[in-house]
Amino acid sequence: MKKIFTTLAIILGCYSLTFAQQKGSVEFGANVGYNNSYVNETYSGNSSDFISGVNAGLFVDSYFSNAWSLKVEVNYDQKGWGNGFYTDQNGTTYDGVNFKLNYITVPVLASWHFGYTNNWYVHFGPYVGFLMSAKETTDNIDVKQVFNTVDGGLDLGIGVKIPISNRAKIFFEYDGQAGVVNIFKNSDDYSNVENLRSSINAGINFSIH
Repeated sequence: MKKIFTTLAIILGCYSLTFAQQKGSVEFGANVGYNNSYVNETYSGNSSDFISGVNAGLFVDSYFSNAWSLKVEVNYDQKGWGNGFYTDQNGTTYDGVNFKLNYITVPVLASWHFGYTNNWYVHFGPYVGFLMSAKETTDNIDVKQVFNTVDGGLDLGIGVKIPISNRAKIFFEYDGQAGVVNIFKNSDDYSNVENLRSSINAGINFSIH
């Protein structure tokens, strides 16, 4: 996981430097946050209980104008759900268990900046997630083999930046992700089980020109 995260961070750095040379204003930074995650079964419409987690990541935000930018993020993202069940190899079913799925997610987001000083923003766009591990946390059982290794969906968020110097700002945001990919490898033809996640994040960014 560290190698993947390091490689993606290097790609983000090269992208930011290239864009800065070509276009001008670029912001980069880091964020951490608190997640609430659950899953939804599309055929019945039933949703699971929530499970809490964390996220942490790096990003580059490249401006096309004062109002619009393209933001690329690389995040460690804990998802999953609570009060589920699993069946072991002997056919015994266990109820009331929690599942924690750890992803590296890469959202690619259009950001609209607004307000008197353009410090408020809304971002939206697709994300792709790469499953790093999956465990049933009650008995700490590895269940990664039953899940698809790639997730994907839509990301939407709103936030505000607060300047602390000429080139640095702290920010606070609310972000949501809705998966459109079945997280399980094997399921019937009528249903998908999809990730949903909301988070409250904070971070810092720095501008270069």
